This record gives sequence, C-alpha cells and structure tokens, in this order.
Amino acid sequence: MLKRLFFYPAALVSLLFLNGCALTSVQDAEQSSLNSNNTAVEESASVNEDELFPRIKLDAWTRIRSGFALPVVEHKRIDQQLRWYVRHPEYMKRVTERARPYLQYIVKTVEEAGVPTEIALLPIVESAFQPFAYSHGRAAGIWQFIPSTGKRYGLKQNWWYDGRRDVYASTRAAIRLLKTLNKHFKGDWMLALAAYNTGEGRVKREIRRNRRRGKPTDFFSLRLPKETRAYVPKLLALKKIIADPEAYGITLNEIPDEPYLKQVKLDSQIDLALAAELAELPLDDIYRLNPGYNRWATSPNGPYDLLLPVEQVEKFEAKLAKLPASKRIRWIRHRVRKGETLSTIAQKFHTSIRTIKRINRLRGKTIRAGRGLTIPVASRSLREYHLSAGQRKSKLQNIPRRGRKIAHIVQQGDTFWDLARYHRVGVRQLAKWNSMAPTDRLRAGQRLVIWSRRNSPLSSAGDIEHLSAPPRRNITKRIGYRVRRGDSLARISSKFRVSIRQLKRWNRNLRNRRYLQPGQRITLYVDVARQSGSS
Repeated sequence: MLKRLFFYPAALVSLLFLNGCALTSVQDAEQSSLNSNNTAVEESASVNEDELFPRIKLDAWTRIRSGFALPVVEHKRIDQQLRWYVRHPEYMKRVTERARPYLQYIVKTVEEAGVPTEIALLPIVESAFQPFAYSHGRAAGIWQFIPSTGKRYGLKQNWWYDGRRDVYASTRAAIRLLKTLNKHFKGDWMLALAAYNTGEGRVKREIRRNRRRGKPTDFFSLRLPKETRAYVPKLLALKKIIADPEAYGITLNEIPDEPYLKQVKLDSQIDLALAAELAELPLDDIYRLNPGYNRWATSPNGPYDLLLPVEQVEKFEAKLAKLPASKRIRWIRHRVRKGETLSTIAQKFHTSIRTIKRINRLRGKTIRAGRGLTIPVASRSLREYHLSAGQRKSKLQNIPRRGRKIAHIVQQGDTFWDLARYHRVGVRQLAKWNSMAPTDRLRAGQRLVIWSRRNSPLSSAGDIEHLSAPPRRNITKRIGYRVRRGDSLARISSKFRVSIRQLKRWNRNLRNRRYLQPGQRITLYVDVARQSGSS
C-alpha cells in the first residue's frame, strides 16, 4: 500500500493516515465501553471499512496529476487552446480512448526517467495518439520523429520495420531526447518542448536574437514558427483539463493504472496473421498494438518482439512453444526467369532484396536465369493485412476526391512540385493522397494516384485514367555501348534508364539471344537530360 501511495499527492497520504487514526480511536473507545459492561459483541457489530471510507479509485489520470511539475502559467495563447478543447469534447474522448493501451506504460516510463508527467500528454499534441500518423515533414508515430532524429536516438527504419511507430521504443527515445533538450536549456522545460517541435537550433537563434535586443528569453517572448507558438500552450491547456476535467465539462474515460500490454520476446520472424491466430486476436489489433511493423511479418533481422494484451500472453506463449521457427513463416521456391532481377522478384513477392540475399546467401545483385531462390511469403492474401503499410496506402489512394483520378507511373526526373503544378493540385495534397511527405524521394516506376483538376470534369471513384508524365523537353542522343563482363539486358536498361523492350527494338540481334557476350556492341538512344539530372 505504501509503495502505491508513492505516486499520489502527499495530502492524500495524510488524509488516509488521519482517517486510520480516527478509526483506531473509535474502536478503542468502543472496546473499553464493552469491557466495562461485560457485554460480548460478535461479528454482527463489526465495522465495515469500505462503507465508512470508500476506496479511492486509482487510475492513470490520477497518477499523471500526481507528477505535474511544469510551471503554472496564465497566457492568452493557453486560454485560446483551452477553449478549443472545451468546444470539442468528442475529440478528447477519441484521443483518450486511443491512448488506453499505451498510457500506463508511458506514464511509468516518464516517472522512471524523472521528468514531469505532463510529458505523458505530449502524444495528444503530436499525433492525437494515432500510431500510424505521418506528417508533411516526414514525422511518424505518436511522438512524431523525423527519420534523422529517429536514427540518432536508436530507432531502426527499414522496409520491414519503422521504430518511430513502435510505441515502446519511440517512447523511450522521446524521453531521452526531451531530457537532452532540457539539459541544453538549463532546466527550462518550456524551451525544451519548443525545441522538440521546431528544433534546438531555431530556439537558440531566437534566444540570441532577443538577448541582442535586450528582450526576455522565455518561451512566450520568442519569435517562433506559428506551429511552435501553439505547441506548448496546447500541452499546458491539456494539463488544466486533466487536472480538473469536471470544471471544463470534460469526461475522461477511466484508464486503469495497471499494465494493458506485455512485451513478448521471440527468437525468429513470424507472420503477423499467424501471431494473431496464436493470440486469438483480430489481425488489425496486432497491427494497432505493434504499428512499427510495416509488412505482413516481423522484421527478419529483428526486432521480433510483439506487444500483446496481458490476458492473451499466456495462451500465445503456450502455442508458440509448440511451433518451430521454420513453421512461423511460409516459404516458396522460385526459379529465376529471363530478364528478372532481385528488385523485380522482391517486388513480386512483397519482400526485400536484402531478405532474399540473406536467405539465399547471395553476395551481389546479379542473378542468372534458371537459379532457384527460397523466398518468404505471406500466409494470407495481402489484402487481409489491412493495416500494413501497403494496404494503408492503397486505402488512402482510393478515397474519392474532387477531380479526375489518374494513375501516374513516376518517370526519372519527376518531382512532386512538377506533377502538382501540371495537375493543378497542392504539393502537400498530392503527397498525402499517396501516404507520403512532399520531401519524400520519388522513384522511377513508382505508382502515384493523382486527382487531377486539369481541364477535367468530376469523376466517380471507380474511374481511373493512366497518364504518362507531364511533357518535358527531351534531348536524345544515340550512343554505342560495349558489353562488359557481368552485364545483362536488365542491368544495362537500369543503368541507362531505358526498357529491355527498347533495347531489343534498337538492336535486332538481341531479340533471340539469351546471353550477352563481353565485347559485344549495342546501340542505345538516351535522354541526356534524365541522365544528367540523376547524377
């Protein structure tokens, strides 16, 4: 009991102590009276402590309140954000419900790190506790890490897994980052939070600017970006609401102060559909609790861990123990066909080049037709993995919008800016329609959905037009190329950004040949602008 009370205000501990003393005094007086009258009173006269002193319900919100440590500030920007939250009680209800699986872990981790428990509310400001959130600035997860900062704080990011969306890993990383920023700003949490949003360098520049002008250097006195100027006030407004929700007409759904999830350690890759079966959970729940996994399975190179509801862990571990590692993933044998590359094979079977190379002990990227490869594949149709990165993107691309739906295959040199200008849409819109950020790199051959507003009537969601790239000036040059050892049609086509079909059309002697010979000469017609633009 004393260990539990450590997390709650001293006044509450004192109240319980005084009540305990009062109860003891009443009982002693009662016992003295009974003894003097030689009257025996049995259990029927015993005191019911639960009726006299109802148990105080301890939940995650109470635990958060007990560790509030940010300064109490009054400012019009805080009032503005407070009014917004009060006018949108349904938003608060949705957000706190999304927080349910993760909040107890976050509060516990925040306490262990010795930082103010207001920090546990920061994911509401950052992402509204949406684990798949992705911003126009390439920030991902409930703590909204950008790729570079995520890597700096140990969050792995690859085709299979993105640690920025791993709730446990990103929470630990976010707290380390915030503690570092707090140290840089000499214990000023307001400035540390501002730096978390806009960057340490920007905050330091504005502090220096104010000092040169003889102005204060507190958060509210700095000239910061509009988003950052609202960022800290949002957190302080949330603090007020959580401190006294009834005063603002807000009802907080109870979240028990006990673990909702348990981390299960695995020693090998596992198909997430199989994991769902073993845990007796819907597959979508597995993704929501483990949003770091991008594809249909855990990462082949780790981490393999899964977060599962506490009550499901025992049955999951019991079933998993009976299943050898070789049965946790489905395997097929694929015989390489003429013209195939590791890239096209990986794309076909929805796996990564690195995985195929590791499993088949390949050193380079060159493979010969006829070779057999062992490849891991999903146990179900990919459409059933609704919350994998591919399926989330497909769903987003197919939401009906204003304009004519166009499937655009990215050409070398395409940019979001060029495409958006040509189709008369916003750059951020275009990126968002394809589950990307405007600063993400476009790859040749990538498929984009564009709801074009270029001289076109509105269309239904089912209509789709396949459009080539926006017109650009081509400068084509005829060149002769001498085949080198290890060259293939696929390798040459990739090198010069042309198709194998074009190579065969330009060189009739290639149409019936299976292999190229070193020293052989072939003719190519190359777009010089594309070649120079990609160098």
